[in-house]
Amino acid sequence: MLQLERRPQASGFWRYASPVLALLLTVLIGIGLFVILGKDPLRGLQMFFWEPLKSAYALGELMVKATPLLVIALGLAVCYRSNVWNIGAEGQFVIGAVAAGGVALLADKETGRWIVVAVVLAGVAGGMAWASITAWLKDRFHANEILVSLMLVYVADMVLSYLVYGPWKDPAGYNFPQSKTFEAATQIPRLMSGSRVSVGLLIALAGVALAWVFLFRTRAGFAQQVGGLAPAAARYAGFSSRKALWVALLTSGGAAGLAGALEVAGPLGQLTPYVPAGYGFAAIIVAYVGRLHPVGMVFSAILMSMFYIGGELAQSRMGLPKSITGVFQGLLLFSLLACDTLVAYRLRWRSRRM
Repeated sequence: MLQLERRPQASGFWRYASPVLALLLTVLIGIGLFVILGKDPLRGLQMFFWEPLKSAYALGELMVKATPLLVIALGLAVCYRSNVWNIGAEGQFVIGAVAAGGVALLADKETGRWIVVAVVLAGVAGGMAWASITAWLKDRFHANEILVSLMLVYVADMVLSYLVYGPWKDPAGYNFPQSKTFEAATQIPRLMSGSRVSVGLLIALAGVALAWVFLFRTRAGFAQQVGGLAPAAARYAGFSSRKALWVALLTSGGAAGLAGALEVAGPLGQLTPYVPAGYGFAAIIVAYVGRLHPVGMVFSAILMSMFYIGGELAQSRMGLPKSITGVFQGLLLFSLLACDTLVAYRLRWRSRRM
């Protein structure tokens, strides 16, 4: 029978080539999926891999989608390298958006542009506060951070729904569940006219540099990673596991909250029940396809945003269901897991002994 046998030494080349191979497998499976659905596979691939790149406007929209994915993934990379499994970045994203939206709603026509800083900081604080619930329960009661952070996503969605259906509902909004449109002073500045790309993109790229310096060039980042790889060695070296837990979750929560603030005060411009766009969950795939490396996650965030845009185009132009985006994201994740398994293990045929 077939058994998995660990390789004596995993190939360094294939470890980094694995995401590329996973993408190729995703494309091949996607072609088969289009054929089964009775759609032109070349047109389907065009929706996902050419339409998001074919013009300056399309590239701008690609960056709009990639920005929150990259910001959230950077925070998750710190968590996962610390062996802290934050699965609830979506909830931290939503609460960050709520906190930022609450500050934005305080603005009026006389408010100065300084309010943008307050909006962004409120989003960061909201995400950190929501993540701190998971950190406290893990620290105080040894609760499983995977379950706690995941369940808090649904609580965050209910908080948002309560506000937009209740006290923050726009009285002039024709009974739609949404807040009023934020004042222009609260809008995240855009990089260029005619495009929705904002300075959030520059913040995300600055975050890439900061994450790289923190993880690979500071003692604190080294302590986080040692704590994740070898907890006993970290304790022997005097590194605090409690501090590592709090730093990881607060960093991740703050990044997700920042993404929520950039989204709600940027492309959306108001709070609606549709703020949760799945970015927090998709960013998990972005982090792992990017090998938990800040530079690698830039490319994986662009790829994932192509899936988002391609899914929307396939839905409107080819009549495919909305779930096609999630299908491609899931295919990429499972292909990556399969490729990583075969990089670390090899299949051996062993005869069954009676």
